[in-house]
Amino acid sequence: MKYTKVSFAINPDSETNREILIAYLSELDFESFDEVDDEVHAFSPIGKVTSTDIENCLESVPFKASFKLEEMPDINWNEEWEKNYFEPLLLDKKVLIRAPFHTEYPEAIYEIIIDPNMAFGTGNHETTSLMINHLSGINLKGQAVLDMGCGTGILGIYASMLGAKDVTAIDIDSWSFEATIENSRLNKVSNLQAFIGDAQLLSEKKFDIVLANIQKNIILQDIEKYVSVLNEDGLLVVSGFYKNDLEDIIGKAAELALHKVDIKEQNDWIAVSFQK
Repeated sequence: MKYTKVSFAINPDSETNREILIAYLSELDFESFDEVDDEVHAFSPIGKVTSTDIENCLESVPFKASFKLEEMPDINWNEEWEKNYFEPLLLDKKVLIRAPFHTEYPEAIYEIIIDPNMAFGTGNHETTSLMINHLSGINLKGQAVLDMGCGTGILGIYASMLGAKDVTAIDIDSWSFEATIENSRLNKVSNLQAFIGDAQLLSEKKFDIVLANIQKNIILQDIEKYVSVLNEDGLLVVSGFYKNDLEDIIGKAAELALHKVDIKEQNDWIAVSFQK
């Protein structure tokens, strides 16, 4: 599949502004982001994102940003990650995330193998780390878990390792669907089922734990659906948004009679859990 690469120049350029830009761009059909010395790159299948889409998106960004588009040839994304990005990562002092090609890595209680591709979720982003941290503190034995926006499947895989009875993983992206299936196989997780789609797939099955590491707008749009499939006393854990978005999330949760349980923060990114 051929991709369009969009290069963004930010003024002023800072780590925080790059994170804000990526958060806004995530609302569009970009499948991957990359940061270099003086630019942020975003990748999308050709025809999925137009110049007009980007211009409209940048109108909401609280700083100046310019962009240029170029068509990219087919790229072996696994190979690119191997060469440049994905290093073994130890989270919460007990969860190791590594790729199949890593040969040197620390020992850990839990070891999650992720074959890196275009899907989101190798543990390097703060939101994934925060969700892992939340899961480490939840008793998952015998629980039915839903992972919305599953990316690489990392959260569902970890939930299974922690004793979840079964895991349902859903993502609108075919890359993520395929990655979740492959990573489940790599980790010998047999009680995880992956599906392509969104919250419209949710119907009669109930869950004890619902995970949603997605953008703020999608959470606000679909949270009522998440709650509808959550068992009484069940937990909803959400991330994918900034600290200044927390009030909107908590307000919407309160409308649905959810009670805030715990909040975790890392570099202004937030993950919060609610109980039904």
